[in-house]
Amino acid sequence: MVSSLPHPTTPAGRDGLAALLARPDKAVVALDFDGTLAEIVPDPEQARAHPGAVPALAALAPEVASVAVVTGRPAGVAVRYGGFAGVPGLEHLVVLGHYGAERWDAVTGTVQASAVHPGVASVRAELPGFLDSVGAWPGTWIEEKGRAVAVHTRRSTDPQAAFEALKAPLAGLAARHGLVLEPGRMVLELRPPGMDKGVALAEYVREVGAGCVLYAGDDLGDLPAFAAVEKLRSNGTPGLLVCSGSTEVPELAERADLSVPGPGAVVGFLADLAEAVREAR
Repeated sequence: MVSSLPHPTTPAGRDGLAALLARPDKAVVALDFDGTLAEIVPDPEQARAHPGAVPALAALAPEVASVAVVTGRPAGVAVRYGGFAGVPGLEHLVVLGHYGAERWDAVTGTVQASAVHPGVASVRAELPGFLDSVGAWPGTWIEEKGRAVAVHTRRSTDPQAAFEALKAPLAGLAARHGLVLEPGRMVLELRPPGMDKGVALAEYVREVGAGCVLYAGDDLGDLPAFAAVEKLRSNGTPGLLVCSGSTEVPELAERADLSVPGPGAVVGFLADLAEAVREAR
């Protein structure tokens, strides 16, 4: 094994890594985008994959059954911001966007998508006036996500206070329109129910027929994917949970088998993993 490859701190994590190294051809490597492959930035439209992400993924992808990016972003946006299209080695990359409601396959270069929930359009129209009615927080802004709408508080004068003050009112607004509220790192997303990374990951793992799975994430929205891997492990499929370290989301770090300090370290881990797989042949 590559000497620099970090070791999981849990028995289940060590079993998951061992299974991946023993049978990489049966492994699914699934990764969140923002905060995992890309740094969190004040303006989400400026987010881009870490410079080492594409080379690391291109080195790892041919060695495993599949690499999937699982994100709340639209699939096409993640592909553009990640620079994933047309990369040698990533011919079979899959991007599961909008928590699985959209899917981009590198082999076709096209996006497949389900119908948009009607509540999203209703919330989008109501949200600006609604925020004014519950009290303006300077710097708070709305992100249009196509199949969801998000309210960001990171630029507010008091991001955490704005986040806490808006959480309950936005949960009520979401419920009135048949949506759910998903809290994140200084962001509150209103989106359709039944859409989460756990559902998307579990369905994709079944589709591929994976014998083991690695999932890496950084935020509350990744907890359902962690739960999906934990369920797979309870049913006999080994798995490894990686947290892209954040002091903002201790809930994720507490459940991870391995924590690394942010996207740069995730990319380094993926590159080392690709080398370890080649050495283990």
